[in-house]
Amino acid sequence: MLGVPLAHKDVFVTRGWRSTAGSRMLESYVSPFDATVVERLAAAGAVCLGKTNCDEFAMGGSNEHSHFGPVRNPWDRAAIPGGSSGGSAAAVAGGLVPVATGTDTGGSVRQPAAMCGVTGIKPTYGRVSRHGMIAYASSLDQAGVIARSAEDCAVVLSAMAGFDRRDSTSAERADEDFARDLERPLDGLRVGVPREFFGDGLAPDVRAAVDAALARLRELGAVEVEISLPQTELAIPAYYVIAPAEASSNLSRFDGVRFGHRAAGYDDLRDMYCRTRAEGFGAEVKRRILVGTYVLSHGYYDAYYLQAQKLRRLIADDFRRAFESVDVVAGPVAPTVAWDIGSIVDDPVSNYLADIYTLPASLAGLPGMSVPAGFGRGGRPVGLQLIGRWFDEARLLGVAHRFQQASDWHLKTPGGAGTKGLA
Repeated sequence: MLGVPLAHKDVFVTRGWRSTAGSRMLESYVSPFDATVVERLAAAGAVCLGKTNCDEFAMGGSNEHSHFGPVRNPWDRAAIPGGSSGGSAAAVAGGLVPVATGTDTGGSVRQPAAMCGVTGIKPTYGRVSRHGMIAYASSLDQAGVIARSAEDCAVVLSAMAGFDRRDSTSAERADEDFARDLERPLDGLRVGVPREFFGDGLAPDVRAAVDAALARLRELGAVEVEISLPQTELAIPAYYVIAPAEASSNLSRFDGVRFGHRAAGYDDLRDMYCRTRAEGFGAEVKRRILVGTYVLSHGYYDAYYLQAQKLRRLIADDFRRAFESVDVVAGPVAPTVAWDIGSIVDDPVSNYLADIYTLPASLAGLPGMSVPAGFGRGGRPVGLQLIGRWFDEARLLGVAHRFQQASDWHLKTPGGAGTKGLA
């Protein structure tokens, strides 16, 4: 990656640069060290041009929840870019950089990649070090890549993935070349299509694009297999118990004592804590902290958090059974194309429902991708989601690459001209 320019989502700390996580709480914070992802990509020769905006502490699916203002979609500036890695997806789609890092907790690489018409991959949980990545939900957060093509994603992921002793959640596996299966034919590939992903909530324009992409995979030799992931509808309530619970714990460190924002005026230590957190956190972060604190409180832990963890295991079991008969799972990334900025910002439930197709893979810790698959209403991009077995990123990238060799959606740009990737 010698000389390859890139940008980092602003939840990766960078030595000597501001690392804000899109929050007033860290508006002036300058890290004394680099995150492992930053360190590894720099060692591979990549050149960081800057940091990208994101939903505050990666909490959001629209990039409207940043202290620094919303990110706009290069395809339509009235539209959201998706979130929380929307700044990274917009930077790649807009031609500012050929590649950017992102993080995916419940779909925050795949969803913005889909809505900005670029390629994004969330690897298996533990595949990429979380050291130096500002935490949201520790059992779900995973670093990923957003680029023009699956081939570019394979190159970058090969450089940034690997075991890290500084991260207790890092998987102790040997480094891999994720580009090794890029030319592998799709003859006989069993593609599982979950019936739960194609219900009434899926917009007709998105369904048409995804159906056309599945037809292209069949033309390339893949075999479509209908499967069931019966716990899909329970992914949203499970996620929005587990993730806020972990967030309430992780964000307790932002108290105005050690680093970050501190209120200017206060009466005593308790008042300083209260004023600092009230001033430093935005509305969405406060909402999730309150929910998380509630579900972890005495008398509610068993009723909510413990039950959500049981559902998480059932969701993983659904995938485990599915992968006994299929090689990859395919479907939509989001129920709709990108919506207008501000249209549902005051309706958190509608925002949360947009994650229905990405949350199951996140809860199960599986690798997932978004691949450009066409356009829907208003000329806004649509993504095809591909989900693979645990630690099978090379196969997943190979399927995406073969699809992209037979299509040109990933070459389209908001300006109308084609583009070339790293390779």
